[in-house]
Amino acid sequence: MKKLIGIDLGGTTVKFAILTEEGEIQQKWSIETDIQNEGKNIVPNIIESIKHRLDLYGLSADDILGIGMGSPGTVDREQGTVIGAFNLNWSTLQQVKQQIEEGTGISFCIDNDANVAALGERWKGAGEDGADVVFVTLGTGVGGGIIAEGNLIHGKVGAGGEIGHIIVEPDGYQCTCGNQGCLETVASATGVVRLARDFSERYAGESELKWLIDDGQEVTAKTIFDQAKKGDQLALIVVDKFYYYLGLACGNIGNILNPETIVIGGGVSAAGDMLLNGVEEYFQKFAFPTVKTSTKLKLAQLGNDAGVIGAASLVK
Repeated sequence: MKKLIGIDLGGTTVKFAILTEEGEIQQKWSIETDIQNEGKNIVPNIIESIKHRLDLYGLSADDILGIGMGSPGTVDREQGTVIGAFNLNWSTLQQVKQQIEEGTGISFCIDNDANVAALGERWKGAGEDGADVVFVTLGTGVGGGIIAEGNLIHGKVGAGGEIGHIIVEPDGYQCTCGNQGCLETVASATGVVRLARDFSERYAGESELKWLIDDGQEVTAKTIFDQAKKGDQLALIVVDKFYYYLGLACGNIGNILNPETIVIGGGVSAAGDMLLNGVEEYFQKFAFPTVKTSTKLKLAQLGNDAGVIGAASLVK
């Protein structure tokens, strides 16, 4: 039985896994991402690491069906190139596929990192290998991937599935993309903190969260959700607004695509069932009647492994 290699390329670490064709992880490891010298060492380091591990496990290139990789930036799937991955210092066009195939002798495919995480959750996680699955990831930004009738939606230039840029508040916060009121400005880890700071200014009652903010303590998304779990009045107002925005976006996604599942993942999703129930309430408010009963909201199940599993599935 041949094996798959999945690679999840991130700004701080590169994660690797060797998997069976059924998507079970057999080995996994990671290396630091060396972004010096315009990221020139990243691909050579990846090649080096793969060769070293294959040696270690007594495997050769012939044992591997292919290598799949998820990368930030704008990915050309046909050419196997990446451009504009600023967190990797890749400002110029990178010939990733060509270098890796020449370096390892194994066929290689690549896609955008959010799409790849969506494939992972769809195949082995909360999506249960369904044909229609939308993945929303709440991290530093808000990313996503859409699988419709079994296919990833890429769109004309690969910008399909930019869920973080659904407008949920037309006169809202300025987004890094240049628009105002994108979901990313309120539902990311930084966005929910921004909401908390804003609401805190206008909030006059008792609140430990308000005290932490006023005192200049470090307040993160986790702080806010933890305070909400304790019943902090300000935190409850903030998370309710967060649920509203995410529920509105999920309602719209549901109305357009009617997927089997909308899977919510990323760091902020660690808030768990409380988050899921809060978002569900607004989803029920905004979704079309038949969508309310047929599209399910679920929490992601694979955590950090979604990327390598999804990347490996590209090979198939």
